[in-house]
Amino acid sequence: MDIKVLGTGCTKCKNLEKATREAVAELGVEATVTKVEDMLKIMEFGVMTTPALVVDGKVVSKGTLLKVDEIKKLLTQQ
Repeated sequence: MDIKVLGTGCTKCKNLEKATREAVAELGVEATVTKVEDMLKIMEFGVMTTPALVVDGKVVSKGTLLKVDEIKKLLTQQ
């Protein structure tokens, strides 16, 4: 599973990355979590509000700081 956290480095973006890593660890899934801070790369996903979460190339959340349980639910639906 390829997971990208899109954000410019704001507190919400950092917290989403932390929560995402925690969710992956709790689920025990094999995943690569990458933080993307380059605005041009973020815009390539069609995202205008951050933080955003991309799972296997699909934007599953944008503009919201998800909780660990919410992320786990998104990851198990993929």
